[in-house]
Amino acid sequence: MITRSALHELRQLTRRVAAEVRDGRHEVHVDPEHRWYRLLSSDGYVDVWLIGWAREQSAELHDHAGSLGALTVVRGALTEHRWVPTDRDLRTRTLRTGASVGFPAGYVHDVTNTAVEPAVSVHAYSPPLTAMSYYRVEPGGLLRRTRSVLTTEPEAVTA
Repeated sequence: MITRSALHELRQLTRRVAAEVRDGRHEVHVDPEHRWYRLLSSDGYVDVWLIGWAREQSAELHDHAGSLGALTVVRGALTEHRWVPTDRDLRTRTLRTGASVGFPAGYVHDVTNTAVEPAVSVHAYSPPLTAMSYYRVEPGGLLRRTRSVLTTEPEAVTA
């Protein structure tokens, strides 16, 4: 069981599942039109998702409501834009093959494949996501919520 306070366990879980993907134990698709995703496991405490990203596919600037999250890049590279409240701005980093990051409740970010090559990643959320909010950064560094949605399929939510 993964508890809400065990962010490092979520990262370990995404690393373990990423190794399974690399070993061919989970089928991966990359759809040039829409971000492809598959729920690999769900037990009431944690959901694990496999995502295929074609070039320029994005998750949009969002949070994970009260859930903790983690992701591991299986192959390719993803660009993460994350909100830094003390900077009142977004910080950008590239997550390359093997990179693993965790994020606490309230973390606001966007993930995009900016590379020509497809990317594949594994994501885990605990507790399973039931709501997400979406944001934009306004002039002067104001983070404005644009909408909130209830969901049982967070990877399917789009603008």
